[in-house]
Amino acid sequence: MLNQLPTWEKLAKEIIWQQIGKIKGKTILDFGSGTGITADYFAANNQVTALESSVDMLAQQVNKNGYRQIVGSTDELKKLTSDSFDYIFCHNVLEYADDREIIVGEFYRLLKKNGKLSIVKHNRNGRVMQMVVLLNNFDEANNLLDGHNSKAQRFGTINYYDDSDITKWCDGFVLQYTYGLRTFWDLQQNQEIQKDEEWQKKMIDIEMRVSQNPDFQWIAFFHHLIFEKRG
Repeated sequence: MLNQLPTWEKLAKEIIWQQIGKIKGKTILDFGSGTGITADYFAANNQVTALESSVDMLAQQVNKNGYRQIVGSTDELKKLTSDSFDYIFCHNVLEYADDREIIVGEFYRLLKKNGKLSIVKHNRNGRVMQMVVLLNNFDEANNLLDGHNSKAQRFGTINYYDDSDITKWCDGFVLQYTYGLRTFWDLQQNQEIQKDEEWQKKMIDIEMRVSQNPDFQWIAFFHHLIFEKRG
């Protein structure tokens, strides 16, 4: 399935999965699961519940490994049993949610003691890089530098938030790891070379090498944050 994805999406998922690490025999909630690729990947060795509200996404659903799919958003999240998950994934979701503080509070309720929360989020500095280097959109870059939000073609307004906001919204979470994501490969405009599997492997290797280096995190297009529920 990964080989059928656009290169940027394939590489993103492979890197995020490496950063999460190998998980086996755990309970996992994938909130905003999209087409279910991540849920299905982890369902091979874990008990996974996926929650998604988009009908369009669900119409493209991948579910070969038998995860549980729930249709809905925060209201359905509130119906789930407290202290029932070892891991919660929330990847590129909170920027588009009006009730993200409530959602993060629900994550805390749902996680078991010492459970892990994986958040993937936009990094404003990386978006500025994208606007200037790739799109020559200087007006949008200046708007971002002035603190304004931007728009994603598919999902609407990107409501940026800081990495530190998660612990402000719920002080029961402790940040364990910060990773940069999509630091280099979007800057490579040779579309043909991006199809080369050896190039992809080398790109993943170097992305992983710099992902915990704060200098490179500063300009990465996304950040991947892993929190632990304080016991």
